[in-house]
Amino acid sequence: MARYINPYTDFGFKRLFGEEANKDLLIDFLNTFLPERHRVKTLEFRNTEQLGDIIVNRKAVYDIFCEAENGEQFIVEMQKEGHEFFKDRAIFYSTFPIRSQGQRGKDWSFELKTVYLIAILDFEYDEEEERRKFQRDVQLKDQDGDLFYEKLRYIFLQMPLFTKTESELETHKDKWLYFLKNLSDFKQIPTILQEPVFEKAFATAEVAAMSKDELFSYEVSQMDQWTNYAVWETRMKKALKKSQTEGETQKTIEIARNMKKDGIDSKTIAKYTGLSPEEIERLE
Repeated sequence: MARYINPYTDFGFKRLFGEEANKDLLIDFLNTFLPERHRVKTLEFRNTEQLGDIIVNRKAVYDIFCEAENGEQFIVEMQKEGHEFFKDRAIFYSTFPIRSQGQRGKDWSFELKTVYLIAILDFEYDEEEERRKFQRDVQLKDQDGDLFYEKLRYIFLQMPLFTKTESELETHKDKWLYFLKNLSDFKQIPTILQEPVFEKAFATAEVAAMSKDELFSYEVSQMDQWTNYAVWETRMKKALKKSQTEGETQKTIEIARNMKKDGIDSKTIAKYTGLSPEEIERLE
């Protein structure tokens, strides 16, 4: 077993950022991506399960949901796999902390606090090569590109597009991203990450420091991730085999196109379809 936990598992991510004892890690991570006027000093965790106004409404369950001392709210998500309506899901989730600010039983002027959704993605959702960006900062703008509303903000981090090596790290943000992307592969703390905040993060992530119950929960979380991947892989292989058996090249192309839309990287698509990277890049 690896020395450090996999932060892309539900257990691993929440152990690093979702526990009371590690609020300082979450604050440091958030402040790395927030503008100066939205920097967090203290925060409180909120119930991650937000229900609608009536029992039949759908519910939203976040990885981490917290509120700063000034009332600003933050949703922090780690997502392993993409899907067709990923952006719709992000918008849907952000509506709950907005609605929760409504003042019932008294007069209210509709003034809202800022809501941030920060999504750490272990996949790519950009479909066009020329538009691929590691970090997407999204706000509501008008037809001229001018900012219309600043209190709803999305930050999407496409981790496969972060490729910096240890020698290329320049900023505190670089260090956090390098830490998250490579944590489960580290054998020891890299020299460049020998700072108090990262040393605590490494200590928190060390598998040997877990209790038996924690280790069991982590293994279950990791097996869930493996199972989801195995189901997806089996489904792709069956679909590809059917396509090849029937001699329908078009179906193979369609499968590749759908995989690309779901945020799956070109290398994986090529592995399961037999298409070249060039053919995959040309798919629209």
